[in-house]
Amino acid sequence: MFRTLAIVASATLAAPALADGHAASGDAAAGEKAFRQCISCHVVVNDAGETLAGRKAQTGPNLYGIAGRAAGSVEDFRYSDLIMAAGEQGIVFDEANFVAYVQDPTGWLRETTGDSGRGKMTYKVRKESDAVDLYAYLASLSAGGS
Repeated sequence: MFRTLAIVASATLAAPALADGHAASGDAAAGEKAFRQCISCHVVVNDAGETLAGRKAQTGPNLYGIAGRAAGSVEDFRYSDLIMAAGEQGIVFDEANFVAYVQDPTGWLRETTGDSGRGKMTYKVRKESDAVDLYAYLASLSAGGS
């Protein structure tokens, strides 16, 4: 019995960090460094209006709460038809979707929605590890983040 509890406890401690209920397996500190590539378009501003990351960029949507958020759902932001279609289909930015999206935004949207068109995000994160770390960083900034 004790051995079983020890195994369960060690497995629980080894699990990925959770941010607002969404697993984030990357390195948030490395993601913070990688986010420097994103600040020309994106900002992370919490519900209280505090800027947690980035500057006053408004080209892309606020990334606060991206972990677990439906695609294309930041109020008053003008998204492409493709990402709006993704949101209408119930697609949520969990780690896997976020990583795939930032590595090939238009390609991922086309494949995921089955629609043609173009996404607005033109920058591509080249390394998968950087994309995973970005997700961990952004998830850590969300309410209830790790």
